[in-house]
Amino acid sequence: MLPIVHHPDYQAPLRPGHSFPMSKYGYLRDALSRRGLLVPGRYLAPAPATAAQVALAHDAGYVARVLDGRLAPEEVRRIGLPASEAVARRARLSASGTLLAAWLALEHGIAANSAGGSHHAGPDGGAGYCVFNDVAVAIRNLRAQGFAGRILVIDADVHQGDGTARIFGGDASVFCLSVHAAKNFPARKACSDLDVALPDRTGDGDYLAALGASMAQALAASAPALVFYNAGVDVWEGDRLGRLAVSMAGLRARERLVIDAVRAAGVPLVIVIGGGYDSDPMRLAERHAMVFEEAARAAA
Repeated sequence: MLPIVHHPDYQAPLRPGHSFPMSKYGYLRDALSRRGLLVPGRYLAPAPATAAQVALAHDAGYVARVLDGRLAPEEVRRIGLPASEAVARRARLSASGTLLAAWLALEHGIAANSAGGSHHAGPDGGAGYCVFNDVAVAIRNLRAQGFAGRILVIDADVHQGDGTARIFGGDASVFCLSVHAAKNFPARKACSDLDVALPDRTGDGDYLAALGASMAQALAASAPALVFYNAGVDVWEGDRLGRLAVSMAGLRARERLVIDAVRAAGVPLVIVIGGGYDSDPMRLAERHAMVFEEAARAAA
């Protein structure tokens, strides 16, 4: 079976009406269980990342403030999530979950975390619902644990992976590709190794062509030994915070395109779910489940 990392505490309590769809993680668990991909009580669960592990990717003072509940009001505002113990625990679990999925991918060829993709968190702090950058924490800890191969990050969330780009700016061993909506958050973009900024209402054909071409370019330029894929579903045409026009069929075609291209290159693949925003979290979870279905097909 496809190795999937999950933890019940990927969910944390938020005030009623909060704009971040925190309940989607529980609905995703249920969606994967219905598909036979996640067996209740038998999934791979991470332990929370330690402060030292997280500080390999983020400023140690910022990490300490998160874990101690001492974030300044402007830091809380920039992140958009409360400075609670549950939110801090969730961020630690998500980071260690992506690290665990990376080691599983190196062993099995492909693995997924049922959270992750917190790509706005940069070296100095969090932003945009992202407390710790789980992919960056995973990569830095892979290095600390002896993995020396080149790494490619394919970020297909509708928002630019600005935090990831800033963390790895100047690091030639990590290649960051971001395919995103040009006019969406963040207003001030970072410089990835390869940025593809798409105009509003880009639909299936143009979107898949741009992603396919840029991914081929990134794979050739980076010659990776490991790939991380941020499979944000906020590119969907009905997403509350998206500006693109990718259909449900286009979304599934995207997952197949990325997974098949990386697998054809013979490179292990780590999948994280990224963003997605909908007033109906069950419907949102069904969109996130598609990448797991396609990954399971590839792993079979």
